[in-house]
Amino acid sequence: MHHRHTLAAVAAGILSFAGIGATIPVDAATTPPRSVSAQATALVVNARWGGHATFDRLVIDVRGVMPPVTVRQVAALYQDGSGQKVPLAGKYFLEIRLSPAAAHDDAGRSVYQGPRLLKIHLPALKGVALTGDFEGVVTIGAAFDTKPAYKTFRLHGPERFVVDISHPVGCRA
Repeated sequence: MHHRHTLAAVAAGILSFAGIGATIPVDAATTPPRSVSAQATALVVNARWGGHATFDRLVIDVRGVMPPVTVRQVAALYQDGSGQKVPLAGKYFLEIRLSPAAAHDDAGRSVYQGPRLLKIHLPALKGVALTGDFEGVVTIGAAFDTKPAYKTFRLHGPERFVVDISHPVGCRA
């Protein structure tokens, strides 16, 4: 093993001295290539919700490795790609963005089974919409009548992204 590293270093030195740029990883001979499935895009397959005594919960189900997720409050929800305003009633909105991700398979068929645009009657959560599946970004919007106080976290086995939105104790829809 030491001989292989020395040989790689000598070869890199000779190529560098000769003015030929080359990068030879030290462990090139021992590192197996990455599998294609390890690099596959995460698939957003569902969004579901439930009411609890002190909070409403929005859960986004993902097939594959959970991608980075951002949640931000926005003034309105817009369809990704077209820029058209999403007709979801509410005064406050959260945009949940997963990227890199898709809600369709390689053949272009939708794998997303959740709501496209749905009014919800919970104490805090008033609506959910799939607002985008465009260029490796999936966005889901949530609507509220009051400014949402929320926390987010991830659950595993299966992969899920959770948004808990608090509301007054004992409040029921």
